[in-house]
Amino acid sequence: MTENTATLDISGMTCASCVARVEKRLTRLDGVVAEVNLATEKARVRFPDAVSIDELVAAVEAAGYSATLAPEKRRQTSAPAEVPAPEPDPLRTRLLISALLSLPVIVLAMVPAWQFANWQWLSLALAAPVVVWGGYPFHRATWVNLRHGALTMDTLITMGTGAAFVWSLWALFFGSAGMPGMTHEFRLFTPDVDATSAIYLEVAAGVTVFLLLGRYLEQRSKRTAGQALRALLELGARDVTVLRAETSEAAPRETTIPIDDLVVGDLFVVRPGETIATDGIIESGTAAVDESMLTGESLPVDVRAGDSVTGATIAGGGRLVVRATRVGSDTKLAQMARLVEDAQLGKGRVQRLADRISAVFVPAVIALAVLVLAAWVLTGNPVSAGFTAAVAVLIIACPCALGLATPVALLVGTSRGAQSGILITGPEALERARGIDVLVLDKTGTVTTGVMTLTDVTATDDAALRRAGSLEAFSEHPIARAIVAGAGPDLLLPVAGFVSASGLGVTGRVDGVPVVVGRPEFAAEHGCTMPAALADAVATAETSGATAVVVGWDGEVRGVFAVSDRVQPGARAAVDRFRRQGLTPVLLTGDNERAAHRVAAEVGIDRVIAGVLPEQKVEEVRRLQAAGHRVAMVGDGVNDAAALATADLGLAMGTGTDAAMSAADITLVRAELGAVADAVALSRRTLGTIHGNLFWAFAYNVAALPLAAFGLLNPMVAGAAMAFSSVFVVLNSLRLRRYRPGS
Repeated sequence: MTENTATLDISGMTCASCVARVEKRLTRLDGVVAEVNLATEKARVRFPDAVSIDELVAAVEAAGYSATLAPEKRRQTSAPAEVPAPEPDPLRTRLLISALLSLPVIVLAMVPAWQFANWQWLSLALAAPVVVWGGYPFHRATWVNLRHGALTMDTLITMGTGAAFVWSLWALFFGSAGMPGMTHEFRLFTPDVDATSAIYLEVAAGVTVFLLLGRYLEQRSKRTAGQALRALLELGARDVTVLRAETSEAAPRETTIPIDDLVVGDLFVVRPGETIATDGIIESGTAAVDESMLTGESLPVDVRAGDSVTGATIAGGGRLVVRATRVGSDTKLAQMARLVEDAQLGKGRVQRLADRISAVFVPAVIALAVLVLAAWVLTGNPVSAGFTAAVAVLIIACPCALGLATPVALLVGTSRGAQSGILITGPEALERARGIDVLVLDKTGTVTTGVMTLTDVTATDDAALRRAGSLEAFSEHPIARAIVAGAGPDLLLPVAGFVSASGLGVTGRVDGVPVVVGRPEFAAEHGCTMPAALADAVATAETSGATAVVVGWDGEVRGVFAVSDRVQPGARAAVDRFRRQGLTPVLLTGDNERAAHRVAAEVGIDRVIAGVLPEQKVEEVRRLQAAGHRVAMVGDGVNDAAALATADLGLAMGTGTDAAMSAADITLVRAELGAVADAVALSRRTLGTIHGNLFWAFAYNVAALPLAAFGLLNPMVAGAAMAFSSVFVVLNSLRLRRYRPGS
């Protein structure tokens, strides 16, 4: 059965109980798995062929919310002719008018000396539009949800402010509160007065204003939190200059076309200061490319013919002609944006628990409010005191902070990570990052630059290098590329029957001759004996810390190639950071013992596991896990993919293969070992923020509910505290925007 995925835009959700309700409705459909995010107002849905998009939308609407299929993000191909004036924010307008009307109501209620004759009727005239019109978004959501049998945060708000307003109307029209000369004082605790003389207009109006303010600040903060992702999506050129010939005989001419019309294989021109339109290979020219918007690295990278470039980076100091290799949704920029969006839709174990609690929290609070009112009245207290306590319980308990605790922190953390070249797949990766204590590092392309160089050739046959290079041209391994570069493209021979044995070597027929290239033991397995002179060359290469690769045919090894690369700049400092983070670094490589120990000594790693095959890397990771360690694995090649997937946390270098990146939990666009330490630091900081948010949200409700139930909170104070609990969670999450790599 085929599984499909879709992202839905959801509108109308206001709290974690809304999230739980939408998820419950969607997952009632057979085979559907859904994750709903309050901060991004999106649902990521996996569903079988038997379920249609229309059925998913209908399920959301049956829950009382609206849903549409999220449109695929496309880059704008041309700038708008005219920038429209910004539309007024209706929530801001509602907040300002409600605040202006509520201010006299609150002041009059709090200052008895200013309570002139019939002041209470002026308060009613000012408070009524605030409660009815100002609180309309909450009341409308309450009504819509009640029609579908749902109780949410809005239900508590409507019940709390509505009860305070209706009580005030009853006291004014049928009690003694409407009499001229009536006065009352503002109290933090429940009033001990005649129930018919107590009005709560300042509570109804003030709570509405505080909640509107909280909703407005929350909305603005969420927009701020998503700015990094929006900036990522907006990177890139809108138009591109391509080299195309009008006829097959004509010379190519420069033509400007929209970026959406660019196809794989097109040659396009990048002038100094221009944005590189898409991913490609440089055909001609040199330049210094600024990759800071994708990797966070401030220093430009020098590129020349044959080098790969990434779309949305900026070329400086030279003109380039680039052949497009990826366009549209296949580019690295699009993949980065997709990874970040997927991460922001995910949930950790703690947030799932919070959502389940919120689903039953609202009806439990309503029941508690009724019990509080009954308890106060039955124990001989004034009805007004019990009513005040019940209203405070309804208002203080709104669980909106619970719903925002994880998604907003994740939104900010993953977006900030994307700006720094750290792509986190989701909250599960953050949770795993916190507990790791062993960091397993692949050598080539991770601790070293991965740019292998052919340093020495010892051969008994003049065709050795040519045949080895011809066969290795079909491999993606860095060592293979070094041998191909040493042989030169003009010397390559035709190859047939190419077969790669991962981590060992390659075989095939070169110009009709069966040839084997790889480790000495791999050649021996294929029946090639080693002459003494070449055995000495292998020993010399390994003693110097280089990797020895042999080539053989007709039953004999014909050549030995010494290949080596250099340690990444800053690798030693990165290893020191790992130790400060409480991580024990382990070098795990398929290379020989001498080469591995040379690199380990240079960067300060004490433990080395060398000469392992890809499947043995998995075994080594499992052995460390069996010893009680939480293992993170860092790699970049196809041969690392299985180990990355096996480790508790997998980190892939973004310059590596797609297989490695798809198996990893975190992808590092900036291919530096220091980026690993940055990823661990950001992951831990983001998870710490999430836990801090959840603690605040839970602790706030646990501490405040008893205070409200025992009459120790004025409902207006409760409303302000509830509103600002959500604002606190959002502002606390926004602190992650200050994260800087290396900190």
